[in-house]
Amino acid sequence: MLRDGVFYAATALYGITFRERTDIPVYHPDVRVFEVFEADGSRLGLLYLDYFARPSKRGGGWMNSLELQSSLLGTLPVVTNVTNFPKPSPGNPALLTINQVRTMFHEFGHALHGLFARVRYPSLSGTAVPRDFVEMPSQFNEHWADEPSVFARYARHYRTGEPMPASLKARIDRAARFNSGFALAELLAAAFVDMDWHTLTAANVPGDIDAFEASSLAAHGLDLRAVPPRYRTRYFQHIWTLAYSAGYYSYLWSEVLDADAYAWFKENGGMTRQNGSRLRDMILSRGGTMDAAAMYREFRGRDATPDALLEERGLK
Repeated sequence: MLRDGVFYAATALYGITFRERTDIPVYHPDVRVFEVFEADGSRLGLLYLDYFARPSKRGGGWMNSLELQSSLLGTLPVVTNVTNFPKPSPGNPALLTINQVRTMFHEFGHALHGLFARVRYPSLSGTAVPRDFVEMPSQFNEHWADEPSVFARYARHYRTGEPMPASLKARIDRAARFNSGFALAELLAAAFVDMDWHTLTAANVPGDIDAFEASSLAAHGLDLRAVPPRYRTRYFQHIWTLAYSAGYYSYLWSEVLDADAYAWFKENGGMTRQNGSRLRDMILSRGGTMDAAAMYREFRGRDATPDALLEERGLK
């Protein structure tokens, strides 16, 4: 999956290559380190991959920067991708679900954002962008998991090497759109509840948490019996401890951007080095050095619209 999926797509789009390093210290035996190179052979940075679950690791998946690219300091980026995939028994491969495959591509999109940084100041490097833009590169990278030329390389039987039957892939694609309206309502509900909590003043903080949540959902027309809240206030970690306070909507807005950007790729020849270079030069390398909306507008030639997202979700 790593070699024939994630790395293959990155090489096809951006020309970068990867070489595993076993001489670099790691913080756990499961961690692998790859040196990343430009198409001309020059060093780009280091990538630490920590994919398997263990008792000492918190759940979920994320990207971190251990070192930020900075021309001022003369530093190259060192980034990590961390997930919680089930660790296989000795001698067996780690088999992934389709959702775990997309998680792998997603976090690698964040890694590319860090690796491709070309800025002067470390405070503006890589993923140091507005919260409602930071998920755009990662969600955009998920699209390549379904790119036919990429999918054909990794979606093979782990014993026989036989490619996945087209009928099964068609079922996976149909399943991806199943209940998409339900999923959209869940996300909107979470975003509105988050924003309503974080626009309260100190003088009107409610005493009844559940009643406030219910009133927020009702005010936005999302108090739906068929779509109960997925992220209830009492355990909504993203908005209380994971830096998404008043920003949970950013996942959806970033999805508007990534779907719109992917539509541009489809309109302009798809998965080509030329297109990858344009995205890298105009968005992925710039970090927080310019207004994100202006940066996207320069890349796309216009502001993003939700049309591509609605089509992807089967809602248009």
